[in-house]
Amino acid sequence: MEQQKIVKPYSANNRMRDIISDNHLILMVMTRFGISLGFGDKTVEEICEETGTHTETFIAVANFISGRPYSLEKVDVASLIDYLKRAHNYFLDFNLPHIRRKLIESIDCSGRDQVAMLILKFFDEYVTEVRNHMEYENQRVFTYVESLLKGEKNPEYNIRIFAGKHHHIETRLKELKDIIIRYYPQQSSDRLNSTLFDIINCEQDLNSHCMVEDRIFVPVVEKVEHLAETVLQYRNETGDDVPANTEADSLSPREKEIVGCVARGMSNKEIADALCVSINTVTTHRRNISAKLGIHSPVGLAIYAIVNKMVDINNLNLE
Repeated sequence: MEQQKIVKPYSANNRMRDIISDNHLILMVMTRFGISLGFGDKTVEEICEETGTHTETFIAVANFISGRPYSLEKVDVASLIDYLKRAHNYFLDFNLPHIRRKLIESIDCSGRDQVAMLILKFFDEYVTEVRNHMEYENQRVFTYVESLLKGEKNPEYNIRIFAGKHHHIETRLKELKDIIIRYYPQQSSDRLNSTLFDIINCEQDLNSHCMVEDRIFVPVVEKVEHLAETVLQYRNETGDDVPANTEADSLSPREKEIVGCVARGMSNKEIADALCVSINTVTTHRRNISAKLGIHSPVGLAIYAIVNKMVDINNLNLE
């Protein structure tokens, strides 16, 4: 029996040019993270650090697009939203207008049967649908998530509402491709075939984009929602809003480090190992932190760290 080949995920230590050679679709991922060409033999991590790109988020999307194992554990929601917004701009401002121009050049809009005009009308209606879809995400969904990252939870909305209504917008583009292939009354031409090729690529790209939203964006936002709900429950039960910056200046840099570690769910031993200090030192610091802030529980310290922007909300797990 033939053994199934194990496909390894890309890592931050891979050279960027190697993973592009392996899968040319990474070029689109790279562009939507704001990474330009001309990076020589540098690794993914080196390039991400130079461009201010969140490395783990890039790796997660690149692996997913390539059908490789991917992890959501360290995906940064803000970086992912920026990636999705750039993708929206690409489709609406460049790719779809480009296809429309090529479509006009490759079909005869002067025919009496008006088939070409109907094809163009079909395409324009589709673009309007895509624009409405993406503007809803930009204005409603991403705004909602950005509020979550500030510790604010809208009780009337959640990411499952979005997921339940989310449909793959490439379907009608596939219909347009089939209509042209089956019914356009003209002999095949290089220009029309080139346009069809662009439509097929756009269809696949849109499908991939929607899958990133379904498989990466939605699960990661659910994690952030869980944390925001924990924050709200804590405040309701204790009546403590943990006011921002009230006592932050009284903490030493080391104490702030320890607050961040506690907020991330680390034990005293894990903190001691990470900071290269003894467990007794960590215990003393935590005692001093509690005395200064009047906060004694790990959840309370996590709330404090979030409100005072001492930790990345994406990296917290209060389950």
